[in-house]
Amino acid sequence: QLQLVESGGGLVQPGGSMRLSCAASGFTLNDYGIGWFRQVPGKAREGVSCFSSRGSIPNYADSVKGRFTISRDNAKNTVYLQMNNLKPEDSAKYYCAADLPFRFCVPGEYRSWGQGIQVTVSS
Repeated sequence: QLQLVESGGGLVQPGGSMRLSCAASGFTLNDYGIGWFRQVPGKAREGVSCFSSRGSIPNYADSVKGRFTISRDNAKNTVYLQMNNLKPEDSAKYYCAADLPFRFCVPGEYRSWGQGIQVTVSS
């Protein structure tokens, strides 16, 4: 059974950093497209950063370019999202998701989701 579990969220001050982790089980993460998404209440879920396939160059939403970095550790079957210079507008529930490769980084392309984890950027 394919499962994704996020960890690492919480409260951080503006300008701070945080790393989210997404541990995958039941499948080999490197064989799939994998991405991070976020959602605030009342707004649509949006793509933050994704690997579309094994070895692909990641893509990023314009709002996070230069601040966020997606990476994966194949030995740990885990994907990470390093978030630097966080802003209050980055506050959201963050989700990781996976599906067969070669997907666009939009929520509708992904069928397997973690439960999400809250990130709050506030002083």
